[in-house]
Amino acid sequence: MATPYRVNLPVYEGPLDLLLDLIRKQEIDIHNIPIAKITEQYLDYLHQLETLDIDVSADFIYMAATLIHIKSKMLLPADPLAGPEEQQDPRDELVHRLLEHEKFKNAAQLLYQKQQIEDHVWSRPDRELYTGDAVEGELVVSLVDLVKTFQQVLERRKEAPKFQLHHETVTIAQMMDRLRQRLISSDHPVSLIDFFDSCATRNAMIVALLAVLEMVRMQAVILVQSELFADIALRKHKMFDAVFAGPDAMAKIEEQYL
Repeated sequence: MATPYRVNLPVYEGPLDLLLDLIRKQEIDIHNIPIAKITEQYLDYLHQLETLDIDVSADFIYMAATLIHIKSKMLLPADPLAGPEEQQDPRDELVHRLLEHEKFKNAAQLLYQKQQIEDHVWSRPDRELYTGDAVEGELVVSLVDLVKTFQQVLERRKEAPKFQLHHETVTIAQMMDRLRQRLISSDHPVSLIDFFDSCATRNAMIVALLAVLEMVRMQAVILVQSELFADIALRKHKMFDAVFAGPDAMAKIEEQYL
């Protein structure tokens, strides 16, 4: 009996993953992307998916349209009467998104590796992770529990595909301010799962995780549970007001991530 012909295609979690892989494998300068070449390779991958009768998500189709649009703009001669903003490189926005995506992807990978190490190594626990300014009846949880909760939400999000034609672009500082406003507007702790679920895209969820980690580091929030194995919540730390004191506090935080 003849061995069936098999075609193996790499699986990507999104169009930015695919573009990054094409760029990095060919050692292309990400700030000077040969858009015609990358567009051709990107479309070739989509055609292979169609040949294998694999459904192509709306995100991949949207990115294909974006690449074709950028390619067409680069073919047009520059308008000598146009202002500086209109003469901006059509690839700039795409380059920015790729760099941001790669940064968040690397951060998520580091957190995953940290969790893998924690799962396979037993050591004397750091007591500082389990002490804090929790009120009576609360349990303070560790950053390891935070990462585990994030991965659970991320896995659940994968099982519920959505058509996303518009991509949410948000910075770490903006996400920190979003969480700060939620904490200010309520006397109750903010559910960590609800906070992650409120993010429209996977990239926004990664930004939300980094924002929470930064706010924990700054002692603006504390991770708590009402009881053992309960959902993790975010509550204001006793230093919360001091961290965000002053009218330009958020502006200073924003500058750190430029």
